Amino acid sequence: MKKWAGLLFAASLALTGCSAGTSGNSENGGEKEKISFIHWRGEDTKVFNELISQFEEKNPNIDVEMNVFPSDQYQTLAQTKLMDGTVGDVFASFPGAQFQSIAKANLYTDLTDSKAVKQYQPQYIKAGQKDGKQLAVPYQLVYNMPLYNKELFEKYGLTPPKNWEEFLSVSKKLQDNGITPIAFAGADIGAGQFMNTMVMNNAPDDKTITGLEKGDSKLTEEWWVKTLTQIKELQDKGAFQKDALGTKQDTAVALFAQEKAAMLATGSYSIATVKSLNPDIKVQLLAPITVPEGEAKWEGIHTTTFMLGINNRSKHKEAAEKFIEFLSEPEHASDYANQTAQHVTVNEVKYESEDLKETAVWADKKTRFQPRFLIENLDVQKAVVNSIQDTLSGTSPEEAASKAQKIIDQTINK
Repeated sequence: MKKWAGLLFAASLALTGCSAGTSGNSENGGEKEKISFIHWRGEDTKVFNELISQFEEKNPNIDVEMNVFPSDQYQTLAQTKLMDGTVGDVFASFPGAQFQSIAKANLYTDLTDSKAVKQYQPQYIKAGQKDGKQLAVPYQLVYNMPLYNKELFEKYGLTPPKNWEEFLSVSKKLQDNGITPIAFAGADIGAGQFMNTMVMNNAPDDKTITGLEKGDSKLTEEWWVKTLTQIKELQDKGAFQKDALGTKQDTAVALFAQEKAAMLATGSYSIATVKSLNPDIKVQLLAPITVPEGEAKWEGIHTTTFMLGINNRSKHKEAAEKFIEFLSEPEHASDYANQTAQHVTVNEVKYESEDLKETAVWADKKTRFQPRFLIENLDVQKAVVNSIQDTLSGTSPEEAASKAQKIIDQTINK
């Protein structure tokens, strides 16, 4: 059966009249075990409904109820939902701060010996490891860098820029031709996503980012003030659409899909939604290079995310593990990948989607793990992202960095 139960679990209870974990009668007359699956990717609802139907056909005594929450709320909602064990028998989590928080609360079941883990490429599941245990398996391999419209670039004789001056020149050429250079979702995910490529070569060593939580590095240092200054420069030169700070992700995606903007400051995870709005658009990925070409250590950003785990308070761990094992089989992971235009971390997956084949070239490039998710303290992470929003609101980069650093100092000295 279809398992789209709305955005709020409470609404699903009102509709179904029961909570995840209650039992009913299966078609063969036995007890039917119900498990809850929660995540944030509403755009994947269709393919997950299909996979759930296949799973239930294969496991007629298990019923999967799926609930999807808005991505911008999921970081704070998920852990609360997991606490009583009735929600999220299987759940997805973000790497970094959310993973660490859920692990600290002992809400992950150890998957180290699970059959599912053997299906994954070892180099891509490290984000789900802690204290020698595999607590979650990252399902997706995402490239968190702007999409660009290949045909628009070709039309105006543009190629992906190799340094900062070239990036500014590309933006001006697009503006001169009536095209918004960058669709920026400043009202929700924009700042948090765009910071990754903007900071990747300004602070090429992971220790600079991780040092924020230890007091070993500061946002008031040159690497972050420069990053904020360059983001402000883009705004001042009209690289973002009007009211970028008031623009939500759906609006920014639509602007790009309608070919009114040449770049979209999100990541590869947006390709499926863009293509659903404009099937003919040709896209690729690029990363702003903020330093001279010869000084660039990194070409782009990757993240292993959508980390599947089992709620340690679940009463249905065996059924939950069966569902993760099912999703982790190459056949089903391939279905997921090709229907969502989303790279996955499972072995022996076959990519048929032209968009996946197009962006697969990034697997051979020098990409670093998303800097934002290296910050394990959510309050520190928020302070960093908020300094970008403050800068775009008119605060000077130096003042925005100083304000954010004061919050970080208070956080880590508690």
